[in-house]
Amino acid sequence: MSESLTTGEMAGAGESKGNYAFVSLGCPKNLVDSEKMLGTLALDGYTLVPEPAGADFVIVNTCGFIESARAESRSVIDEMIDLKRAGQTGGVIVAGCLPERVGGSLLEERPEIDHVVGVFGRDEIHRVADHLVGHAREQRELFRPAPITAQEDRGRLRITPKHFAYLKISEGCDRTCTFCAIPKMRGKHVTKPIEEVVREAEELVGDGVRELVLVAQDTTYYGLDLYGEVRLVELLKRIEQIEGLDWIRLMYLYPIHFTDELVGLIADSGKILPYLDLPLQHINSAVLKRMQRRVDRSGTERLLETLRERVPNLVLRTTFITGFPGETDGQFEELRDFVDEGHFQRMGVFTYSLEPGTPAQRLDGHLPEDVKVSRQDELMAIQQRHAFSFGDSLVGYELDVLLDQASDEPGVWIGRSFADAPEIDGVVEVGGRDLAVGQMVPVEILSRQGYDLAGAVSE
Repeated sequence: MSESLTTGEMAGAGESKGNYAFVSLGCPKNLVDSEKMLGTLALDGYTLVPEPAGADFVIVNTCGFIESARAESRSVIDEMIDLKRAGQTGGVIVAGCLPERVGGSLLEERPEIDHVVGVFGRDEIHRVADHLVGHAREQRELFRPAPITAQEDRGRLRITPKHFAYLKISEGCDRTCTFCAIPKMRGKHVTKPIEEVVREAEELVGDGVRELVLVAQDTTYYGLDLYGEVRLVELLKRIEQIEGLDWIRLMYLYPIHFTDELVGLIADSGKILPYLDLPLQHINSAVLKRMQRRVDRSGTERLLETLRERVPNLVLRTTFITGFPGETDGQFEELRDFVDEGHFQRMGVFTYSLEPGTPAQRLDGHLPEDVKVSRQDELMAIQQRHAFSFGDSLVGYELDVLLDQASDEPGVWIGRSFADAPEIDGVVEVGGRDLAVGQMVPVEILSRQGYDLAGAVSE
């Protein structure tokens, strides 16, 4: 995701210290970091402006997850450097996962960057801005070690619409998946204490949030490092009690630590949506072992069967990787057949990205890019049939839809049902009068339009 901010300025008291633009790239976890930096800068007296052209400086919060994300980050950085060369912005600060991943070499690559800030330097972004505005050239790098306690995310200036927000419940990851560099960038798993998460949730709901999207690198691991046991159920029960909150959406649920109590809570809750994001990555047990996922096909199938049996109206989302080193034709065919069984209403597929410094880099059997892409295309073509079939099955039913924005077409609004995570899944086009962003309205689904639905407010 990439977006320049165009929403409200939360200016600090007194005269502005300077104005800046902000570009946020990457995942929802990164978005929370962006919002925290925006809040910190606002409280320190800096003013956010919609466009980088004409700003005193611009901050790019980058993604460094896979090569395509790093390429996007570098492309945006180059755009900002071009503006600086043209005299249209005074400086460029690069923050987040890319500098954390590559360190000081980013300044060597692009010396016109003024400052780089690692993931865990985000709370000191105002000091970096002070250096830039004050024309200080020393200390151009700010890197901090991963904290032993979770960083607080309250006091954010939110990018998302007023009615939904991402709630980060932990940082880092203790998994050792061979393809993944996240622990190198984000450190070990650190649980944010229950009381702190609840306070943040209450602050967000008090600010008008109706849907909280819970995010982490490994949501089902929540609490194990801090309390000695998984405590996601206790956290969810506390969040459920917040008045004014309608929906709780769970993302990044690793397929381990699903207790009977957690499944039962999801099944019986009036607020936790029956929408679960389980990134499985593959189904063949040998490939999963090479990935070091610590789960096999039989365990995955037992979990899916349990969820289907116990959670009414369940919508499952997953992601898979094609072309992992050593993936044979037969192993891919097993994955392809598994997808064709129709377990998932929502699915994303990534081609394997060789990440320097990860154990998978040393594995044998690396596959050509065209093979990876061909397999990706084949899976997505199969999944499209199942996604369209699911959309067709909703036609004629009434769904609650949360309205995200007005359409360009008069009398039409864009919203989402329980089955649609923001910025990831499809939308529902809603026809109706006297509606407003942030409303939740009953909608009769009249048709499917590709991955999206269309309907009208029920009378």
